[in-house]
Amino acid sequence: RKSFGDAVAFEKAPQNFSDFPFRQVFCILSKSIINAAVFVLDGQIQYGIIEMQKPSLPAGFPPAARKVNTNMLSQKKKEFIEFMMSADVLRFGEFKTKSGRLSPYFVNTGNYKTGAQIDTLGKYYADLVKETVGDQFDAMFGPAYKGIPLATACAGALAREYGIDKPYFFNRKEAKDHGEGGSLVGYKPVDGDRVIIIEDVITAGTAVRETVPVLKAAADVKLSDMFISVNRSEVGTTPGKTALMEVKEEFGITVHSIISVSDIHEYLKEQEGYEAVLKLMEEYMEKYCIL
Repeated sequence: RKSFGDAVAFEKAPQNFSDFPFRQVFCILSKSIINAAVFVLDGQIQYGIIEMQKPSLPAGFPPAARKVNTNMLSQKKKEFIEFMMSADVLRFGEFKTKSGRLSPYFVNTGNYKTGAQIDTLGKYYADLVKETVGDQFDAMFGPAYKGIPLATACAGALAREYGIDKPYFFNRKEAKDHGEGGSLVGYKPVDGDRVIIIEDVITAGTAVRETVPVLKAAADVKLSDMFISVNRSEVGTTPGKTALMEVKEEFGITVHSIISVSDIHEYLKEQEGYEAVLKLMEEYMEKYCIL
């Protein structure tokens, strides 16, 4: 076998490898972060299996070779982080979050300002929706205020890129007492609708707890999934549980993120000039994050 950093490739495949067609192996790989690596050595396809927990490999599949760094960033995640930084959406310094914590980094989607930026952002969200729930939902909701352009951009990108044309709606902070009245704008949800939520980030889950009553007051909707830019991986109101865990337990909502705080940390480690920021991030993650 040959080593490639933390991964390991075998010179020759075990005999029983022929029992597992490449399509089946690829299917396994695509359902986890990094389950295996495929290499071309001496003109022939070689492979290495990386230690993992989920999903389980078929009986008889070669055993794990060696643990790798599961925080390896995909090119798409790197590009999204750089996109946020170029738009001054991902910032470093000292910021007070909605939960009252002083954070060394902050994600402010309100800094997206141009048509090109919101178009790109909508594509990232649409990709995540397509990869996870596909078209298995009835409408998408963007909580006021920052969720409004996010839901709008995502809806447009889903229709344009994937032909998934779904209605969207959002709320007003204060109910309107004239004209059509009410607190919701756009699609009017009905009982039984499966609604997905498009938001920017979750820190302690405060915004989710404000959003759910608004939607439940409008109709008996099923809130199945939520999509955010960054999973801050922070503890919620219950010690030992992240805000995402609490949201799942309290409301049955599965939260999907484009990137996580671990991805940001990993990205900065690969760059020069962020030593001070990395130190502050590591202290913050040690204090508030569950990774």
